[in-house]
Amino acid sequence: MSYVIFGRAIKNEYIALGVLTSAFGGAALAMRGGKKENTAGQSLQKARESVPIKAGSSEEEQFIHNFIAEAEKAEAKH
Repeated sequence: MSYVIFGRAIKNEYIALGVLTSAFGGAALAMRGGKKENTAGQSLQKARESVPIKAGSSEEEQFIHNFIAEAEKAEAKH
């Protein structure tokens, strides 16, 4: 069986292939994603600014700052 589209006879097989190709092709293009930007540094800076350090004393605050700095150095090595 075939359908008449724009005055031409198109077989069912070709219509099915066209539908499947456009569906899977559209899904592949949609999942491809956009251009990735390096936002790791920006999000880390935002996290630092948004989370205040509530320490009971200046020594405790200094300890927290040193601990975070050491952890970032260890993470940069890996």
